[in-house]
Amino acid sequence: MPDPLKLMAVVAHPDDESLGVGGTMAKYAKEGVETHLLTATRGERGWFGPENEYPGPQALGEIREAELLNAAAVLGIKEVSFLDYRDAELPDADQEEVLAKIVSHLRRVRPQVVVTFDPNGAYGHPDHIAICQLATVACAASPNPDFKTEGDLPPHSVSKLYYMAWTAPDFAAYEKAFGELVMHIDGVERRSKGWEPWAITTKLDTSENWQQVWKAVECHRSQLPGYQSLLDLPEEYHRQLWGNQTFYRAFSLVQTPKTEADLFDGLR
Repeated sequence: MPDPLKLMAVVAHPDDESLGVGGTMAKYAKEGVETHLLTATRGERGWFGPENEYPGPQALGEIREAELLNAAAVLGIKEVSFLDYRDAELPDADQEEVLAKIVSHLRRVRPQVVVTFDPNGAYGHPDHIAICQLATVACAASPNPDFKTEGDLPPHSVSKLYYMAWTAPDFAAYEKAFGELVMHIDGVERRSKGWEPWAITTKLDTSENWQQVWKAVECHRSQLPGYQSLLDLPEEYHRQLWGNQTFYRAFSLVQTPKTEADLFDGLR
């Protein structure tokens, strides 16, 4: 009997799963694919309320963990795991330690497909960039029997790795909701105009799931002041944000068409 199909999303913060790949997770969960989420931090610094009401990193992390578990239930995600790093500290964490943790989860869950952020971190976010780099190396290290982790789990080869690949229309819809997506790091302004259409390898139709994704987004109540304008967007923007998902196929160990409509092409 073939192994059940499994999908793992590796992200940096609570709400990355809903805002980034919510449609994808909901789509595949509905199709019977076993969906797993690995989140690096609890978003302890993601506070949009008055500064004097900030509950502190520990309390906010607990709030955001609960929100994430609620959102995951809405999306049909089977399992949520945390790497237990602090928000904004992932790039400076012990990279070998983080890598070993991700490999352990890959070997335990044994997903055929992994999705994560692109090398630009969507819009230059350092945590997003770090988790992309670490997830990519973890997928390469996981099948190596010489790479040791706690628990001594057997090696596992991920068949396909994908990067989230937001296009210009996606960024326009996100900026309509959140305002300008820009990061200022070490005196440098980071922003993105989106992936070119010719670079997209995989387009998923998640139009049947957009309302489900919106319900998951709403679970992140501590973050709603930061994207309050989402509540006022017309349906066309919600459909653009949640009704389709685009990816860049970073690698595949199976034969695939040039342009896919399914992350599991070649695996079913």
